Amino acid sequence: MLFVWSYWKTIFTLPMNPSKEFHLSYADKELLEREPRGEVQQDVLRRAAKDLPIYTRTMSGAIRYCDRCQLVKPDRCHHCSVCDKCILKMDHHCPWVNNCVGFSNYKFFLLFLAYSLLYCIFIAATDLQYFIKFWTNGLPDTQAKFHIMFLFFAATMFSVSLSSLFGYHCWLVSKNKSTLEAFRAPIFRHGTDKNGFSLGFSKNLKQVFGDEKKYLLLPVFTSLGDGCSFPTCLVNQDTEQASTPAGLNSTAKNESHLFPAKPLRDSQSHLLTDTQSWTEISANTEKGKVGMSNPALAMENET
Repeated sequence: MLFVWSYWKTIFTLPMNPSKEFHLSYADKELLEREPRGEVQQDVLRRAAKDLPIYTRTMSGAIRYCDRCQLVKPDRCHHCSVCDKCILKMDHHCPWVNNCVGFSNYKFFLLFLAYSLLYCIFIAATDLQYFIKFWTNGLPDTQAKFHIMFLFFAATMFSVSLSSLFGYHCWLVSKNKSTLEAFRAPIFRHGTDKNGFSLGFSKNLKQVFGDEKKYLLLPVFTSLGDGCSFPTCLVNQDTEQASTPAGLNSTAKNESHLFPAKPLRDSQSHLLTDTQSWTEISANTEKGKVGMSNPALAMENET
């Protein structure tokens, strides 16, 4: 029952799309279409994304924009070429369920893998004794014995493939990554950070399965957040953005902007010991940037 329930929810749960706040206004769309210069286009996108909780960038440092959906992409959002729409926290498009696996149904997909694996192991285990009798001629000589052999081989092969796939996605959950992010790490303003969204094993698990234990193993939506913004392990967020994504604690909001934006795990000890050295590093970094061209002027449309 749990296997069928989770499979049903994975198939028929519609993927979530970015909210209307991420869509460009009609005037901005017209300006983007008329303006051929990349720097002006980026100015339009920066202005549109000013109050949005967006902290990831393209490889060139530009605002992530989907020209097909005509919207500013939220963090961890990607355009699915099969569904032809932007999917929040997109993991992959699964042909086995004929649906995009993303923020709205990722928990259901994990439970579907878990219950299908348990189901196949149960079938293989209960069929094993009859499979042994098949080779020792302990079964009646009827066509039914070939059904037993086929059932054992099918259950065993699916168990092997499902165990590897389920194990891989368990690793992704523990690191707070999607399949796409595992192949291409997210890019922040300070650079690429493959663990930028990882908050520790416990919090990573809660972000997918929620904090209510009674619903942990049931295909009921309990994932935390809205799918448009995610807490990160960065010391400082993008200074150009005014808002803070849901889930950040109050200490992150009140932190001074003297320190450069670096991953928390790299800079935590320095924050506790030597504040002046961070100030000097920040000042030297700003001096080095004088006279340099801005790499974010060229807009890069990702699909």
